[in-house]
Amino acid sequence: MPDEARRNNRKVREGLVSSVDMDKTAIVVCTDRVRHRRYNKTVQRTTRLYVHDESNQLTVGDRVKVQETRPLSKTKRWRLVEVLERAR
Repeated sequence: MPDEARRNNRKVREGLVSSVDMDKTAIVVCTDRVRHRRYNKTVQRTTRLYVHDESNQLTVGDRVKVQETRPLSKTKRWRLVEVLERAR
């Protein structure tokens, strides 16, 4: 199969780790800035993503890149791609 036919359509998001209380799971908060349809004001929308962290390497405050994947549990649908910046 050529490379053009097998494109990766999985979403990639960037966000901050807000919780690491579970085993092999972290909660990442992604913030999107969108314009309100009626008032044209910029509004921040946050989404909580449950991310699979196999080696429990994340800490609260890390900036990470995550990618969509198959369902790993009831709520977990994202996996860790890389740590962009460690928390200070």
